[in-house]
Amino acid sequence: MVQRHFLLVTFPAQGHINPTLQFAKRLISLGAHVTFATSVSAHRRMTKSSPPPNGLSFASFSDGYDDGVRPEDDSENHLNVLKQNGSKTLTDLIVSSANQGRPFNCVVYTLLLPWAADVARELHVPSALLWIQPAMVLDIYYYYFNGFANVISEGTKDPSCLIQLPGLPLLTSRDLPSFLLASNTHAFALLSFQAQIEALEKETHLRVLVNTFDALEPEALTAIKKLNLVGVGPLIPSAFLDGKDPSDKSFGGDLIQTSKDHYYIEWLNSKAESSVVYVSFGSLSVLTKPQMEELARGLLESGHNGLATRQLLHHRSTGSIFST
Repeated sequence: MVQRHFLLVTFPAQGHINPTLQFAKRLISLGAHVTFATSVSAHRRMTKSSPPPNGLSFASFSDGYDDGVRPEDDSENHLNVLKQNGSKTLTDLIVSSANQGRPFNCVVYTLLLPWAADVARELHVPSALLWIQPAMVLDIYYYYFNGFANVISEGTKDPSCLIQLPGLPLLTSRDLPSFLLASNTHAFALLSFQAQIEALEKETHLRVLVNTFDALEPEALTAIKKLNLVGVGPLIPSAFLDGKDPSDKSFGGDLIQTSKDHYYIEWLNSKAESSVVYVSFGSLSVLTKPQMEELARGLLESGHNGLATRQLLHHRSTGSIFST
């Protein structure tokens, strides 16, 4: 039997890399080979974390920020250069792999990279979006760009106002993605989501893979039939999910290197099981001093021990989890 070959293309951010790597492991466990493509800067940092599993190879391309993206860099320019360079690299990679007798059977890409679908279509390779956010979020964006923008925008003006979208439970402004709120200062991001929705509209055999599962979002997965949403989650290490691979305890692509000072582990070991509130800020969030103070007050008033971090952590003592 000929081994299936998948090309996974991901935006160079931790929240995109983690679920995509886990999806790669799923494909490998089914006998496929996976080529994982991301930016030069992300690839450099990923390869320092842990060796890749058998069946996984890497490809990288320059996004114009080979030393990493800084908070003060122009995000819109970053996306434009990423599209320009990534499209060329992706084209060359698909063509060269086919010429070597190892063609890709499918291209799977994460959000913010709609150009990957364009490249795949031009080269007659099937593609699928791996939506790393909840299915509900995709539905809301789809409706926003398909006739419900006024309904959603009006609903954001009053926190008590109920927003009704076909096939979904009643929502309020607190349920909406922040990019749809009047307070959004990242116009480029909303344009990127619009481009993503428009890219999906071009597909003749549309299928969207979503990092969720049927029992968690039954309504959201079926609300928009034409999107053909398929739950493939939760995309987390096997040791914390089904236990089929006890050795799979990390995603394996950390962009932030683990601290060599493990004093926090000693502190966690001294706490009872499920007694610590674990607050994760992700890899991009930067909180202001007032926000940090408010968070600290909340933890103190909860009466529980708390731990704030920018990395994934699994420990018996962590019970409640808040993620920004």
